[in-house]
Amino acid sequence: MAVRSARPSLYISVDIEADGPIPGPYSMISFGAAVAGRQDGASYTAADPEQHTFYRELRPIGDEYVPEALAVSGLDRDRLVREGAEPAAAMAEFRAWVREVSAGAQPVMCGYPASFDWTFLYWYLMRFGGDSPFGHSGCLDMKTLYAAKARVPLRAAVKGRMPKQLLSRRRHTHHALDDAIEQAELMSNLMLWTPPVGPGAAG
Repeated sequence: MAVRSARPSLYISVDIEADGPIPGPYSMISFGAAVAGRQDGASYTAADPEQHTFYRELRPIGDEYVPEALAVSGLDRDRLVREGAEPAAAMAEFRAWVREVSAGAQPVMCGYPASFDWTFLYWYLMRFGGDSPFGHSGCLDMKTLYAAKARVPLRAAVKGRMPKQLLSRRRHTHHALDDAIEQAELMSNLMLWTPPVGPGAAG
């Protein structure tokens, strides 16, 4: 029996800003996405992360928020209540965008770390529309990717310990689109990186 070849993967870097630690009681107030690159078998092709992007600021879904979490984004919650996109409309637009840019490939969300951003993104996709273009598990954590390639413990997979050539030269601004683009560059650098051989060589 012939083995069916896997579809190419299109990696989409996503960064979210939220006003609390978990979705539901708290809100995702903005999110940005940037196409990082495409993997077809063993071959990875980096994309220009500024070429295909998506960004929305969202109306909060409740009254609860953590001031310290809100302050990280620098967004005005009162303005978002008045002017933020309706979550259902924003998620429908995002689904359409993901399917457009990933035509012919399987979209994979990637983040640094993915756990926080994926929690909010997947919850919003399912709560507002009941469908995720990434499926229920189509996410890749860049911290885990680095830890596996560098052969270091996950707790040691921090940007301050990564080789400088892996890091984007862009600033981490806590604007969701800026950070998604920055992380897209990190993703491509990680995918194309061959760690040096030897004890501690990747550190």
